[in-house]
Amino acid sequence: MRTGRLIAFALGLVFCSLAATIPRPAPEFVITLPNGKQTLLSQYRGKIVALAFISTTCPHCQRLTQALTGIQKDYAPRGVQVLETAINQGAAQLVPAFIQQYRTNFPTGYSDWNMVMEFLQISIMSPGYLPKMVFVDRKGVIQAQYAGENPFFADQDQDKNVRAELDKMLQAAAIGARKSAPRKAASK
Repeated sequence: MRTGRLIAFALGLVFCSLAATIPRPAPEFVITLPNGKQTLLSQYRGKIVALAFISTTCPHCQRLTQALTGIQKDYAPRGVQVLETAINQGAAQLVPAFIQQYRTNFPTGYSDWNMVMEFLQISIMSPGYLPKMVFVDRKGVIQAQYAGENPFFADQDQDKNVRAELDKMLQAAAIGARKSAPRKAASK
């Protein structure tokens, strides 16, 4: 009985140590675009960023891309920027056709696998499923991170869940802005 509890406790510690720290400052992240130019995550400081990590050949990732195209259109006026990076083998060659097929309206490129795993705080020994998403607030802090095996990515709920996360972050940003705004002195 005691041995079983100790094993369960030890496994719990291992799985907890594999989880990414949230919230955490977003380290710099580079996405190489099909034209060879690079876009940096830090370029979008001041905006809320929804950053998706995909495989161009993954049907779940393709459906997410379609959802993100509508989300970018709806949320860009509210200070949200969607970014997407492919991390599958051959992504550099596959991304141009992927962009054309899915008509992305946000920066879409590819990134180095090891850099992605480090950014996501994921062991290369257990990378999990794609897609993955990170939500970064206006100050450059990662506020949420979802792995492909999370119910967040259920096909029928992807669009709704991404929108709900963005709405939560926009609401938090608005509350923070009101709290930090200088107050007018009451006139007597």
